[in-house]
Amino acid sequence: MIEAIKNAFRIPDLRKKILFTLAIIALYRVGAHIPVPGVNPADVKDLVTGAGSALGLLNLFAGGALQNFAVFALGIMPYITATIIMQLLQAVIPAIERWSKEGEAGQRKITQTARYMTLGIALMESLGLLTVFQAPASAGGLGIQFDLLTQIVIVISLIAGTAAIMWMGELITQRGIGNGMSLLIFASIVSRFPSTIISSFRVNAWLMITMLAISLLVVAAVVFMEGGQRRIPVQYAKRVVGRRVYGGVGTYIPLKVNGANVIPIIFASSLLLFPTTIARFFTNVTWLQKLAALLSEGWLHISLYAVLIVFFAYFYTALVFNPIETADNLRKNGGFIPGVRPGNPTSQYIANVLNRITLPGSLFLAAIAVAPQIIFQQTGDPLVKAFGGTSILIMVGVALETMRQLESQLQMRHYDGFFK
Repeated sequence: MIEAIKNAFRIPDLRKKILFTLAIIALYRVGAHIPVPGVNPADVKDLVTGAGSALGLLNLFAGGALQNFAVFALGIMPYITATIIMQLLQAVIPAIERWSKEGEAGQRKITQTARYMTLGIALMESLGLLTVFQAPASAGGLGIQFDLLTQIVIVISLIAGTAAIMWMGELITQRGIGNGMSLLIFASIVSRFPSTIISSFRVNAWLMITMLAISLLVVAAVVFMEGGQRRIPVQYAKRVVGRRVYGGVGTYIPLKVNGANVIPIIFASSLLLFPTTIARFFTNVTWLQKLAALLSEGWLHISLYAVLIVFFAYFYTALVFNPIETADNLRKNGGFIPGVRPGNPTSQYIANVLNRITLPGSLFLAAIAVAPQIIFQQTGDPLVKAFGGTSILIMVGVALETMRQLESQLQMRHYDGFFK
């Protein structure tokens, strides 16, 4: 690995990309410590660190910027939410589905729509945070009433911070190494690692060591599952065109065991956090407060969380992978699965295989997400709360994808890479 990193820095073009990526990440971390005007960060920190999972989850993905109430307090989540919504709309709105099939021009339209949607989501989230912080202390707020000018400055600062993060992420994708948005989330999660280890050490040193050892095992399991795939063999018929023979080669369709990645966890978390978020706006509605409290913690929350993750894993996999379209493309290109007739039998066969391999992947996601919550209930270790399975899943996935891109760049220039 050290030799591969040395090789990467020997190549001027690749070295510039790596240094550019690191510079943008450093700039992003600086913005996470610049507070929004008109707010006392100390008050907000006490509220966020002592809050439930709603603000805590936002603070995790913002890299601690929310507890500082910095200009980057909303983090990258508005853009991720907008991107996921656009993916879902491709299966619902025919015009967006046509855009996805129009190549680069259609992709530009989808990206531009996602950008505008990001700003709209950032506006709603900033207004929501403002409402939460202005709520009375008895309702879980700060009890501070901001004047109109301060409210406008806060909202504009948060929206501008989200737009800046979106711009930096796209810059990394275009001119750096790896996916910019994923790397910013990776940097946000990793940045809190040292302080969380210190807090865990103060609580119980031996428990911290045990949790770190378990985390290493989880990392190994995540790497194993991320690389797991079912390869469906495909054979192409021979075609004679003039004096040349085309086709006759064998390949395969790779189906990942965890094709949905971390998306089901984000969907399930958002759905369970929705009643809690709404309850903060309607503090006088008793039944809503009870429902929010019931769904925010305890065994009912854990059970629903696991069930929703399994459901969304199947839902998202069915959304992004169309067996009928795959079977149709195989038929048009003269390809077939050995032992399976082309057309509808092929699509049915692919769908059955996809359903079978999605089950272990979804159960693994549910276990990764639920196990840290159960351990935290029993131990109260802050390391488990801050760096659960979701965080590890994101960090490992981003690290592997970035390493694959570096690997391809090195192999293009005849250097040995990471994977040998």
